[in-house]
Amino acid sequence: MTAPSTFGLSSEARNLHWLLTNLVEEVPGILSVAVVSSDGLLLLSSDAGRNAEARQARGEQRTGPRGSSADLATIVSGIGSLTIGAAKLMESGNVKHTMVAMDEGSLFVMSISDGSLLGVHCSAECDMSVVAYHTALFVGRAGHVLTPELRSELRKSLECKSAGSAR
Repeated sequence: MTAPSTFGLSSEARNLHWLLTNLVEEVPGILSVAVVSSDGLLLLSSDAGRNAEARQARGEQRTGPRGSSADLATIVSGIGSLTIGAAKLMESGNVKHTMVAMDEGSLFVMSISDGSLLGVHCSAECDMSVVAYHTALFVGRAGHVLTPELRSELRKSLECKSAGSAR
């Protein structure tokens, strides 16, 4: 397997990439992962090539929503916004995590910091307690490093990848 290019990124950004890659590779049933900023922009996503290889090794066939990390980011942002609004209406404090169970899979959305969210799309066969545990570990490790400066660096990095692939 080849690692996603992290050339030119800060050590914090490389560490966050490593944490996300490790989450996808180590937890059976994870199909795709997205880290989304408070304004709904994709900051970091699982590398589709590495996910495909990991799924093949586990014998899984499905991909993420329409196969696009941008689609997952949109879904995560929408669910995050909806649950935050619901918590405000119910005067119940901050939303820590949301889980959506579906016939063919599940979606975990967890707050990271400053409104950033982690979204994890899983297969129907995943062990939800294992996924919840590992996503909580990711959030605990990523939360203190996801500064405004790092979010800006991650956005710029994604914009450069998009511009490079459009050529």
